[in-house]
Amino acid sequence: MDMLMGDKIAEANLTDWRKLAQGLHARYEVNDFSTGARFIAAVGEAGDEAGHYPSVSMGTGYIDLKLITDDAIYREDDGTEHVVEWPTQQDVDLARRITEIAADHGLAADPASVSQFELGLDTPNAAAIAPVWAALLTGNPSSGDEVRDATGQVPNLWFGSAEDEAPRQRFHVEVYVAPEVAEQRIAAVVAAGGTVVDDSNAPSLTVIADQDGNTGILCVEMSGVPKD
Repeated sequence: MDMLMGDKIAEANLTDWRKLAQGLHARYEVNDFSTGARFIAAVGEAGDEAGHYPSVSMGTGYIDLKLITDDAIYREDDGTEHVVEWPTQQDVDLARRITEIAADHGLAADPASVSQFELGLDTPNAAAIAPVWAALLTGNPSSGDEVRDATGQVPNLWFGSAEDEAPRQRFHVEVYVAPEVAEQRIAAVVAAGGTVVDDSNAPSLTVIADQDGNTGILCVEMSGVPKD
């Protein structure tokens, strides 16, 4: 199934959901475990009907869901196809159905609270070191420019380009947040003593640093944001 580009995700106007990194994310508030369990069971039935399922996690007062297609197809202009993890139409359709189920169960969505973090490692030797990190994080020494754990127990690890000379900091954290809370999150960082190092690509990417000069990136997936 073809991946959906950002404009198509935006046109879907999924009010309960936010596009973070590769997937669609939603959070619903629940007052007790049994209410959450009933909601998850209903979502499971909808997944059975669709033949597609979200990732689900439940904690005190909330249920988090993520929708993504593991074998979405990306086509280059010349027709070359690549298999990628990305939302497709089945994710959009199931997101809409889950929104309906949540309303039926009286659950409120909290899209501003969704978040995801990934790791970046700057290196001139991605092909050489990727198997080492893949083996450490997942037990499977696969190669490539990223490491993904299919079980979701560890964050994705990306390999970025770097000069041969080692930079002061190779690892950095990439934190994805909903668009409506990006400014608030940056303000909180600054209030805590951090600084904005580079906002030339804001709001999509804002580089921040702590007092020791360690950097992280606040990320906002703007391509899936509905246009006014």
